[in-house]
Amino acid sequence: MASAQAPIYSGFSAQSTADDVVAGFDLSGKTAIVTGGCFGVGLEIARVLASIGARVVLPTPTPQLEFAALAQVVEGAEIESIDLMSPSSIDVFAARFLASGRPLSILVNSADIMGALRARDARGNETHFSANHLGHFQLAVRL
Repeated sequence: MASAQAPIYSGFSAQSTADDVVAGFDLSGKTAIVTGGCFGVGLEIARVLASIGARVVLPTPTPQLEFAALAQVVEGAEIESIDLMSPSSIDVFAARFLASGRPLSILVNSADIMGALRARDARGNETHFSANHLGHFQLAVRL
């Protein structure tokens, strides 16, 4: 039986910003990995997490291109290489992170591809499904 929806009265509105939502939080000493943290919503998530003290790791397929732009937006961000359509690339990233000995406090899987021409990855999986779902699942399992 369906029940009626009811507002949760969070205190936030359509005018609330990400900074409003995290006001009063302190993530000092915490490590967050944000896939897709170089663009769009992922970039805003990374920026806000860093602003409240989190050490932010941003895996991207093109770290050389992202470094200069991100250095000004997400202070102290670590930019690492990963290709979410490549199981070996995911394994290398995860092994490198685990070898650092840092505990992972937050994993935000916000990377995605969309609107790409129909294509397949090296394993034969459709690219959207491969990157947006299989890659994130493998990353979460490895970490």
